[in-house]
Amino acid sequence: MARETVTGTKASDVPRGALALIEVNGTRIAVANVDGTYYAFDDACTHEQCSLAAGDLEGTKIICMCHGAEFDVTTGQVLAPPAKLPLKVYPVRVSDDVLHIEV
Repeated sequence: MARETVTGTKASDVPRGALALIEVNGTRIAVANVDGTYYAFDDACTHEQCSLAAGDLEGTKIICMCHGAEFDVTTGQVLAPPAKLPLKVYPVRVSDDVLHIEV
C-alpha cells in the first residue's frame, strides 16, 4: 500500500520540547519537537486510548497523563507499562517551515 505525505502544521508552531496534535484524514497524530527534530506518532496511548499530546515529553520519551505509560517517540516502543503495545510512528520531514508527515 502506497503511503501518502500530508502537510501537518508549521514547524515553528511546535517549539523545542513541545507537543502538538494534528488530525490527518480522521487520524489523530501527535508531533513532538525534540531538540529541533520532529517525530510523529499516533496520539492514542495503546493502554487506554488517552491523548499523548496532552502528556509530558522528556527528551525522546512521552509519558501518558492517564496511567503513566511511557513510549520512545523515535521508535514507538514501550518504555514502561501499563502499555504493552508500541505506537505507530510516521516519518516527518520539514520544508519551508512546514511539517510533512508520511501516513
